[in-house]
Amino acid sequence: MLRGYGREWQKARRFFLKRHPWCVRCKEKGRLVPATVVDHIKPHRGDEKLFWDETNWQPLCKSCHDHKTMTEDRDIEYKY
Repeated sequence: MLRGYGREWQKARRFFLKRHPWCVRCKEKGRLVPATVVDHIKPHRGDEKLFWDETNWQPLCKSCHDHKTMTEDRDIEYKY
């Protein structure tokens, strides 16, 4: 399992998805698709504070998350 994505993250993820059950990107397009992934809006790149910042989380379906990861997150480099 990836660093940081242990039991504590799984618990936080489940609770977040219960409160935010719909994919925000699909909802913007007028579709109600269940969210299955808690996405970090700004990739945390190992920054623990950013990792746990719920204002940096958004609910996405797997398809939207995979698309975001491949198009938006892949070449961005953050320096801390």
